[in-house]
Amino acid sequence: MDFSNRNVQSQATTPGVPNVATGAASSKRSRPDKDKWGRIGFVAVIVAVVVLLVALIIAISVGGPKKEDSYVDTTKLQAVFLNTGQVYFGNIKTLNSKYYVLTNIYYLQTSNSGGSSSTSSSSANTSVTLVKLGCELHMPNDQMVINSDQVTFWENLEANGQVAKAVATFQKQNPQGQKCTDQSTSSSSTSNSVQSAGSGSTSTTPAASSTTTKP
Repeated sequence: MDFSNRNVQSQATTPGVPNVATGAASSKRSRPDKDKWGRIGFVAVIVAVVVLLVALIIAISVGGPKKEDSYVDTTKLQAVFLNTGQVYFGNIKTLNSKYYVLTNIYYLQTSNSGGSSSTSSSSANTSVTLVKLGCELHMPNDQMVINSDQVTFWENLEANGQVAKAVATFQKQNPQGQKCTDQSTSSSSTSNSVQSAGSGSTSTTPAASSTTTKP
């Protein structure tokens, strides 16, 4: 009689006794499934984090404070006020935390046409002119780099303002740009009268002022 087969069958069919071979096979099948779902979950988390970061960047760039240079209206003139009290008019080409670059530059110049020493008479005879930069004795280039710590504020100018109108008239009358006289004999600057301090009248007629130097 063959007792070996009987022992194997009894072990395989005995209730309550775990089948070692079957348990090992099922364990091998379950591990790849767990690893697969773990990788899928990890990728999903990475994708969600990336989406949140992109959304945050877009929200900051769109809803955050605008940069100062974005306020420059390139179709208009700008006025740049310095902490020295001087103001320059022109076009802001560059604006950052370190410096401003201004071109097409004009500035205000006051002159007293009366010889009276009286304060009231002197004020009445004071005129303000808008001078185009470039015909000064040192013949500067029509570009100015201003340190940002020297600027108190700046603003865009409307086209119907006195300064903008005077600049437009000057450019219309000087399509080739201003022409400076010989600096060896005189110091000359072509300018537009903006406003008379005494009467408050406005004029855009170009005027040339010169100071003769004696030998």
